[in-house]
Amino acid sequence: MKHYYFVLFLYLFISCTTKKEKQMLTSGIDFSRVDSTIRPQDDFYKHVNGKWLKEFELPEDKSRYATFTILREKSREDVKKIIEKASESNSRKGSDNQKIGDLYHSYMDTSLLEKLGVKSIREELQKIDQIKNISDLSGYFAYADIYTTAPFGIYVYIDKKNPDEHITYLSQSGLGLPNRGYYFEKDTKSKKIRKEYLDHIEKMFELTGLENGDANAKVIMDLETEIAGYHWKKEKNRDPELTYNLVSLSELKNMIPGFKWDNWLNQTLMKDFDKIVLNQSDYLKNVSELIISTPIDSWKIYFKWALINRTAGLLNSTLEKQNFYFYRTVLSGVKKMEPRWKRGVSVVSGRLGEIIGKVYVEKHFNQDAKDRMLDLVENLREAYRLSIDDLDWMGDSTKAQAQIKLEKFRPKVGFPNEWKDYSSLSIERKDLVGNIKRSTLDRTIKNREKLGKPIDREEWGMTPQTVNAYYSPLLNEIVFPAAILQPPFFNMDADDAVNYGAIGAVIGHEMGHGFDDKGSKYDGNGELRNWWTDSDRKKFEERTKKLIDQYNGYTVVDGTPVNGEFTQGENIGDLAGIVIAYKAYQLSKKGKDAPEIDGLSGDQRFFYGWATIWGSKSTDEQLIRQIKTDPHSPGEFRANGPLVSMPEFINLYKVKKGDGMYINPDAVSYTHLTLPTNREV
Repeated sequence: MKHYYFVLFLYLFISCTTKKEKQMLTSGIDFSRVDSTIRPQDDFYKHVNGKWLKEFELPEDKSRYATFTILREKSREDVKKIIEKASESNSRKGSDNQKIGDLYHSYMDTSLLEKLGVKSIREELQKIDQIKNISDLSGYFAYADIYTTAPFGIYVYIDKKNPDEHITYLSQSGLGLPNRGYYFEKDTKSKKIRKEYLDHIEKMFELTGLENGDANAKVIMDLETEIAGYHWKKEKNRDPELTYNLVSLSELKNMIPGFKWDNWLNQTLMKDFDKIVLNQSDYLKNVSELIISTPIDSWKIYFKWALINRTAGLLNSTLEKQNFYFYRTVLSGVKKMEPRWKRGVSVVSGRLGEIIGKVYVEKHFNQDAKDRMLDLVENLREAYRLSIDDLDWMGDSTKAQAQIKLEKFRPKVGFPNEWKDYSSLSIERKDLVGNIKRSTLDRTIKNREKLGKPIDREEWGMTPQTVNAYYSPLLNEIVFPAAILQPPFFNMDADDAVNYGAIGAVIGHEMGHGFDDKGSKYDGNGELRNWWTDSDRKKFEERTKKLIDQYNGYTVVDGTPVNGEFTQGENIGDLAGIVIAYKAYQLSKKGKDAPEIDGLSGDQRFFYGWATIWGSKSTDEQLIRQIKTDPHSPGEFRANGPLVSMPEFINLYKVKKGDGMYINPDAVSYTHLTLPTNREV
C-alpha cells in the first residue's frame, strides 16, 4: 500500500510539474506591435514593429524612443526611488546617502540656482581673465581639458601595444558642434545649423551678462572652424593602428614650439611621463601655428564660451532653456525638456554611478538571470568555435589565433565584484556647480593616477543601472549590466527562442566586436598586433567591402545615406550577433524540434525576438544627427540588414526576387567569421 501511495504521489508530482512548465512556457512576443498587413518577406522590421510605429506618438521630450528607451525609463524610475529614499534620511556627512541626497537636492533647488545664476561661475570667468601671456595660456589648456574643453586633451588608459601597462593618450578635441563635419558640410540643413550656432553663442554671452556677444560668436566660430579643419574624419579615427602613434615627451614639446609645455604639465595633475600616444599623428603639428598665432584675447573668448557652454544646465533657467533650444531642439528635434527630476536622476546616476548601482543591484538584480546569462554566453562561445572551424576562406594559422582569442573572452554580468570608492569626493547641499567640478576633478585624478599602476581587470565601464552592453578589445571582455537583463531583451519566463533572438544576439554582437574591422586587430590578450596572414586579412576586407556597400545603399530623411564605412564595426557586430545566436539556439535544442507557441515556430520566434529589440522612432533631426555622429545604423537597418544575408531567414520566409527583403546573392555581405560562403535562395 505504501508503494502504491508513493507511485501515486510521484505520478501526481510529475503531472503537476509538467502542467506547470507548459503553463509557464510563453513566446515572449509582444503581438500588439505586429502589423500583419506587412509581409515578413517585404519588410521584417515593419512587420514585427509596424503597428507600434504607426500608433506610438514620440514624446515631446524625446528625440528617439526605442526598445532601449523603455528599459532606460524604467531604470531611471527605479533609481529615482533610491535617490528619494537617500534624500529623506538624515545621513552622516560623507556617507553614501548624504552624497546621493545632497547632490540631488543641489540640482533640484531651482530657487537657489535662480538666485545664484552666473555668480556660480564668476571665479572661473575671472580665472580666464587672468590669462596674460603664452605661459598662462599653456597652463590653462590643461586646466580647461579637465573641466570644459581645449583643442587637445589627455587621458590614461591601457597601452594598446602592451596591455599589461597603462599609458597616456592625447587626442583632438575642442569643438562646440558634434564633429568636424558640422563645420564644413554644404547642404542647406548644415548651413542653417551653423547660422543657429552663431546666434546661440551670441545669445548665451548676452544672457551671461558679457559684452560683445555678436563679435565673440564670430571669433569662436572662426576658431572652432580652423580647429575642426585639422581634426581627423570619424572614419579615419576608427583604425586602431593609425591612432597609435608613440612619441617621447621631448618629441611632443617640439610639435608646438613656443608652447610652454612645462606649464601645461604642471596643470595636468600627473607626474611626469616620458612617452605619450597621439591618437591623431599629425594633429598637433597641424594645429600648432593656430595655437601660437591666435591672439590671447581670442583664446580667452574661446575658453569663456567653453565654460558657459559646459555649465549652462547648472545655472539659471534662462541659460538652460537657450542651451536646450540649440543642442536638443535644433540638433535633435526635441520640442520639450524632460521633467527636472529626470535630469536630476541622470546627473546623480552619472556622477555617483556605483553608489547608486550597489543599491540598484540589491533591489532589482536576479541571480538566476545571471546564471542563465552565463549559460547563454557559453552556448554562444561554442557556436562561435564551431563556426570558425567551418570557415572555408580562412587559413589554419589564423583560425588557431581566432580560437585562442575566443577562448579568452571574459564575460561580466550584472555588477562588478569590487565597487568604486567615492570617499574622497565631497558633496555640498547648496553648491551644484561646485559638486560637478569636484566630481569631475575626482574622476580625473583617479584616471591619471592609474599611470604606473597594474591594470584593474575588475573595473567596469558601465554602471549596473545602465541599459546597454559593451566589448572592450584591450581587456577582451564582454559586459552586460544588470538593467539590460529584462524583457524584451531577456525574459526568464519565455521559451528559449525569443531569448536567443534578443539577448543572445546582443551577446553575439558584443563577441562579434572582437572580430570586426577594429577588434580583429587585437589578440586574445588585448594586444594590438597582426595575428592574421596577409591572404586572410585581404579576404576579410573584401567581404567587409560588400557590407559597407550594402549599408551605403540605405537612406533616411531626404535621401541622407547611412555611412557604411563609419558604421561597419557595429554592422559586423549585428551580423555576427544574429548568425551566431541562431546557431547557438539550434545547438541548445539538441536535435529536438521546438514547440509551436502562439502560432509561431521556434525559428519564427527567434527572428521576432531579434526585430523587436531594434524597434525605434526618431525625429528627422535626430536621424540625421545619428548618421553624422553615431557608429550604429538606424534601428530598421540593424534589424533588416543582417537578415538579407541569412539563408535561414531567406528560406524560412521563402524570400524571392521582387520581395523587399531580397538581395542579390552576389552582393551578400559574407563578412564575418561566422558566415557561410553560399546560400540557398
